[in-house]
Amino acid sequence: MFHGKHTMTRDAAIARATEAFDSGAFLALLREAVAMPTESQAPGQEAALRAYLESFIAPLVSRLGFETPKIFPNPDGVHGPFLIAERREGAELPTVLIYGHGDTVRGYPEQWRAGLGPWEIVVEGDRWYGRGTADNKGQHVLNLAALEQVIAAREGHLGFNVKLLIEMGEESGSPGLRPFCREQADSLRSDVLIASDGPRLNGERPTLFLGSRGAYNFELSLNLREGPHHSGNWGGLLRNPGTVLASAIASMVDARGSILVDALRPPPIPEGVRAALADIRVGEDPTAPTIDADWGEPGLSPAERVFAWNTLEVLAFKTGDPDGPLNAVPPHAKATLQLRFVVGTDWQNLIPNVRAHLDAHGFPMIEVRPARAAEVFQATRLPVEDPWVEWALQSIEASSGKKPALLPNLGGSLPNDAFSEILGLPTLWVPHSYPACRQHGPDEHMLASGTREGLAIMAGLFWDLGEAGPDILRRRKARA
Repeated sequence: MFHGKHTMTRDAAIARATEAFDSGAFLALLREAVAMPTESQAPGQEAALRAYLESFIAPLVSRLGFETPKIFPNPDGVHGPFLIAERREGAELPTVLIYGHGDTVRGYPEQWRAGLGPWEIVVEGDRWYGRGTADNKGQHVLNLAALEQVIAAREGHLGFNVKLLIEMGEESGSPGLRPFCREQADSLRSDVLIASDGPRLNGERPTLFLGSRGAYNFELSLNLREGPHHSGNWGGLLRNPGTVLASAIASMVDARGSILVDALRPPPIPEGVRAALADIRVGEDPTAPTIDADWGEPGLSPAERVFAWNTLEVLAFKTGDPDGPLNAVPPHAKATLQLRFVVGTDWQNLIPNVRAHLDAHGFPMIEVRPARAAEVFQATRLPVEDPWVEWALQSIEASSGKKPALLPNLGGSLPNDAFSEILGLPTLWVPHSYPACRQHGPDEHMLASGTREGLAIMAGLFWDLGEAGPDILRRRKARA
């Protein structure tokens, strides 16, 4: 990494971070990370997943003054391990938890464009191609690189303690993360989470999000009889399961996507959330699909519909043989639905509430159950009025010269509840990728311009934490 000399100022820390980018030192570091395949979804990857922690992360953080990192097996005994490292300066100082995941989805090298591949970074203009550049190696390596430059600019004294958690199973659904956080609650005890994952609102605008929507997948099924029956002889006499199931779904969500089941709807949007979303424009990225203006809950802006409201989506629907339809009344039908939900939704009682709705609307014959192998993601949201939020927004704007987008929560889901609910932490997420990064597909990439700006933003945040952290803790205590 870059090791030039600067006087001890905030601007100096940011200058060190951007010079690490300009010199090529950060790109060289990221090349090391990307060159290590860490496909948690592929079988037989235990040694490769552990090697990333042992051979890349551990030496990197040891250089930053962290105590000897510890690697732990996954509590489920199957998936990738975890690493915890700690850098202590004083018991009276604030402690920040930094999180990232070193695993990736499968590389699928055969699917990448000619001249590109998953395990070697290729630079083309503003794009750095390679698996994990956007999700998530590029993001957590960036944060550690910025931290290193702040340590140097502050002459080895950050003014706060740091704990690091890296997991190696996020792309498999973070199995074991929640029990691991319960088991290691004392080791992970901190005052705030600062992490990076997911995309910015768009490639140009720095973004801060405070949680994520939850997700609950469930199945509806209807089995009426054995085998299909000729539609000419039996049509009009036998109940068609496809028609019945479609009608049941139509009783739950209307033709414009508005939820009709009161128990699946969210509470009113808090005024602070509505205010935060007032200047948020979604779907403006050139690669984004065209938003359907007449879809979703009436009376809400597009930003409110995706960041502050619930949606009920039909993910799959099958009856008969769609690829080879017969002239027959099918015997059964099934559908998988997903509720994306915000804080305050009664997701714990989703199955009984759907059951009660179906019974009340004449569909007692339809079965409802949680989707197989689908984990529920809880909804989380740090209140926008929390002192950490104002501090982070001011810091990001001071470093970037841009007003950041504040998202009370992501529209998607991530395991933020492990930190906000189990560890009880306020959570600040500062993403460094962008919506068109192709994070799970071929040709995944990060933007060099966003990376350079991200290094400046994180250096500013870490500098400001050393200056203002104790005061923020006092303010939060006074509000409690």
